[in-house]
Parts: sequence; C-alpha cells; structure tokens
Amino acid sequence: MNWIAKKISETRKMKGLTQEELAEQAKINLRTIQRIENSESEPRGKTLNLICEVLEIDPKELILTETSIREKNIGTKIINGLFLIALNMVLMGIIGFLTLDSNANMNSVFGGYLLSVFLPFFIVVMTKKMNGMERMFKFGSGYIAYFVLVMAKHGFPTGFVTGLFPCLLISLSVLYFGNELIKNRE
Repeated sequence: MNWIAKKISETRKMKGLTQEELAEQAKINLRTIQRIENSESEPRGKTLNLICEVLEIDPKELILTETSIREKNIGTKIINGLFLIALNMVLMGIIGFLTLDSNANMNSVFGGYLLSVFLPFFIVVMTKKMNGMERMFKFGSGYIAYFVLVMAKHGFPTGFVTGLFPCLLISLSVLYFGNELIKNRE
C-alpha cells in the first residue's frame, strides 16, 4: 500500500467513516475510493482535493510526505550499496592477506581456509530470508572480482597454489548453499 492510500485509509477509519460514507460526502464514486485504498490507482487533482477536504487533511502535506519517503528509500539504497562495497573489500582483504601475501605461511593459509567457511556461514545465518543467488551477488561479488583480478595479474597457478582460489570457491559455495547447510543443521 502506498503512502497516500495508507494515510487516506487510516484517517477515514479514525474519523469513523466507511468507504461508502466517504464517497458520498466527497461526491466521488465508491469504486474510486476502493481503488485508491487498495493502491490500484493514485488520486490526483480534484479527486485528491475532495477526499482531503472531507477528511480534513492538507493535500500538499500528503504529497510532500510521499516524496520525502521516496528520497529516504533512495538514500537508504545508496548507503546499503556503499556498505556492501566496503564489506566486500574487507572480506577480499582478509582472505587475500592470509593466503596471497608474501609473508603468508601454512598457519595463515589454514586460517584463511577456516575464515572462508566461518565468515560466509555467519553471513548466511544473519540473512536467512535471502536466497542463495542474491546472497552470493551481494556478499560474494568482491570474491568474484578478486578472482578475476588475481587471474589477470598472477595467473591461475599462483592463485591456486597460494590457496586463494580454493578459499574463494569455498566462500562462494557457503554463501550460495548456506540455506541448505542451515536446514540440515536444524
């Protein structure tokens, strides 16, 4: 339900009016009121003014509030996108540092393998409602980009021998098939 429809419906109910009474007082067809409240159509111009007059709502406030809600949604999406980029960079850095770094030893590679299971599993547990493909693209896109970059710069043998590619594959697999792991666990 969009903001205007929700506000009209709530205000009508608060004033104790039925849809029929609102339609009669506003001199609007009942079906129009039903469509507006079910978000099948959006009131404009004269219709909006007539409804707002009966409900004693300022139509300008209704429209401005809906616009500000849309702007907040866009701002939220941008912030979420920036957060996902930062998170992917951190995940790439951790696995890369533990495996591909020149100072990496067997202990750090083993730590890389462990983290390539546990970090994505934690993400899966926190995002149970997300499907595997969406989760893999949101949280695994950094791994995919890292795979391509290392492939281009160092080649497949270096990425495989250092343990980076197996760690990335394990992480992506856990992100994608994580829901199955949780189902089996419960």
